[in-house]
Amino acid sequence: MPDTSPLLELKESVVNVPFEIHTMEWIGQNRWQQNEIPHRHNYFVIIWVKKASGTHLIDLEKYELEDNTVYCITPGQVHLLKANDAADGYVISFTAEFLGAGEANYDLLFNTGLFYTFSSSPVIKVNEEVSAEMEDAVAKMMKEFGNFFLLRAEILRGFLKIFLIYLTRQFDKPHANEAASKSVDLVKHFFALIEKHYTTKKMVADYAEELAVTPNHLNEVVKKVTGFPASHHIQQRIILEAKRQAVYSNVTMKEIAWHLGFDDTAHFSKFFKNASGESFSDFRAKSNAL
Repeated sequence: MPDTSPLLELKESVVNVPFEIHTMEWIGQNRWQQNEIPHRHNYFVIIWVKKASGTHLIDLEKYELEDNTVYCITPGQVHLLKANDAADGYVISFTAEFLGAGEANYDLLFNTGLFYTFSSSPVIKVNEEVSAEMEDAVAKMMKEFGNFFLLRAEILRGFLKIFLIYLTRQFDKPHANEAASKSVDLVKHFFALIEKHYTTKKMVADYAEELAVTPNHLNEVVKKVTGFPASHHIQQRIILEAKRQAVYSNVTMKEIAWHLGFDDTAHFSKFFKNASGESFSDFRAKSNAL
């Protein structure tokens, strides 16, 4: 993940254990101070809203809460959940290291569409049939999380994987088939690399080298799958972070530019306007006025 920024220092929620599961009621009672302002995490978060009213801010979008919906929050995303006091549901937090580095586990994080969705909605509507299976996995995780028996982490990891697999089944079959293609697999790996290196690597050639393909091939495949070349996605990831910082922190444009790897503020200002269509100052002024 990118280095800690001025925003992260003030509003990052850091979990000291590799896995946690709590009810929304418990979170509301025990984590209300850290959750009363927009913040981000250095781990993955799944919020299963069983029944609630309110809103959920994720990056620059606001969603009205609906019953039996799931929100998958990726490390680094800014979010703020405002739910009513009687909200019913669960919050599952875990690190990539906890889930494991195996290929199947990697796919659950990067190739299923649950996390790192980029252009698609982060809201997943859960159908009743799968809901019962997910509820069973959650109940077992809750029970095991409250114990400290032998191989506790292994059991929690197993039930978490089962929960994630059931969650992926909410997607349409065409999506799953598409994700299995080599081209989409390459694009997913490309997106994962952007998430790790966007503050230090800004050239398509940097990512092509990591993926063992030529820059032209990477550009062609990414454009075929997403409609935009690889360079566009690198730029937009940088712009997204710049906008997060502009909206959710009081740091200067110079500080944001430095955090994003720009030594020259003027260069960053020009980059922002070319990639977003408006100046940094205009964007921040418009955001503050909302």
